[in-house]
Amino acid sequence: MTTFKAEVFQNQYLPQGAREVHAIVTVSSEGAAITTAAATGGKLFGILCDVSGSMEGEKIHAAKDAIVQLIDMIPADVSFFVVAGSTVADLIFDAAPATPASKQRAVQAVRKVTASGGTAISTWVVRAIEQFQTMPHAIRQALLLTDGQNDKNDATSLASALKKSQGVFQCDCRGVGTDWDVRQLKEIGNALLGTTDIIANPAGIAADFQNVLASAVGKSVSDVVVRLWTPVGAKVQFCKEVSPSITDLSSMAAQVNPRTLEYPTGAWSGSESRDYHFAIEVNPGNVGDEMLAGRASLVTKQSGVETKIAEARILAVWTDDEAKSTRIERHVAHYTGQADLAESIQAGLEARASGKEDVATALLGKAVRIAHDSGNEATAKLLRTVVDVDDPATGTVRLKRTVAKEDEMALETRSTKTKRIQKA
Repeated sequence: MTTFKAEVFQNQYLPQGAREVHAIVTVSSEGAAITTAAATGGKLFGILCDVSGSMEGEKIHAAKDAIVQLIDMIPADVSFFVVAGSTVADLIFDAAPATPASKQRAVQAVRKVTASGGTAISTWVVRAIEQFQTMPHAIRQALLLTDGQNDKNDATSLASALKKSQGVFQCDCRGVGTDWDVRQLKEIGNALLGTTDIIANPAGIAADFQNVLASAVGKSVSDVVVRLWTPVGAKVQFCKEVSPSITDLSSMAAQVNPRTLEYPTGAWSGSESRDYHFAIEVNPGNVGDEMLAGRASLVTKQSGVETKIAEARILAVWTDDEAKSTRIERHVAHYTGQADLAESIQAGLEARASGKEDVATALLGKAVRIAHDSGNEATAKLLRTVVDVDDPATGTVRLKRTVAKEDEMALETRSTKTKRIQKA
């Protein structure tokens, strides 16, 4: 059975009159994964593949081969469906258990797919919602692959579809090649509580798909939310997942009651850990006052039944001891730095694209320094594809004259992946 625990890391001491409380809440799941359909309501995995005209050639052939391999690997206790997406969404295989016979039918349907038309991802999302609603109590995961940019005329419909999808399914997004829009695809991935990444070469599609499937079928607890209670007069400034990557959940909050907000976290595996950063504005206190500034509860909604599985308390204590009130808790400092790292990369790449080389050098240099200081070697390695690093400790860098587009896109796509804070 999977169990959960929640820990709070914060400096609860505030100077007199201060209002802002910051805390990192670490949530961990432990134990064996729940594998029976009775325990989880089953599992449903959706494959949404771009088959627009721009996929013609090597990309559509590699995608079809990868999907065939993926279908073959789906466990027997998992149901699946396949959508071929262009301007419209063609449901080429309805949701069904992964029996040998259904796999064979799905493979035959995939083999017949051809590339044509434009790209309207809203239609893919709507079709996926319809399929996932046939198994409302299942663990519902999807994979979306595209090689191009969504039609501008589809923007409003896509925003509406993504809003309707919240709480219905999660989706990992992949962009193949270099003609797709990083921000656009990340917006989709973030809204669907999934990862977003680049597959620069079509030859890498199969391996990436297999990793996504392994992660999806490893989920054991569905529909987990964080409920944040705050006292009268308090205001939640933001709620962000900050590890393993940065996702601002603030806009996804649902009002449970006048003092409680609910944030989706999606499905969890039997063993993982995530960190959440809460910022709460409270009524200011006097020296000696103590307050429960927030209570974060983890709640499951499996098969329509709500169960509280973990809880953490966020405190505020006002003091005139400057040594206490000015100390920045190491977890808060670390993840604030990781957010600053992501923002510096994004702004630096924008400045570089607009020809503001001095600004780009300063911002990307700052990113190099933060990555160095925090031990985020994965991001540091990506940064070295766009800048020559003279001194990582000071952030002294020089912009590279020539940068491969796939390297720049990989840095932008993966800039929000964070380095987990090391234990003290």
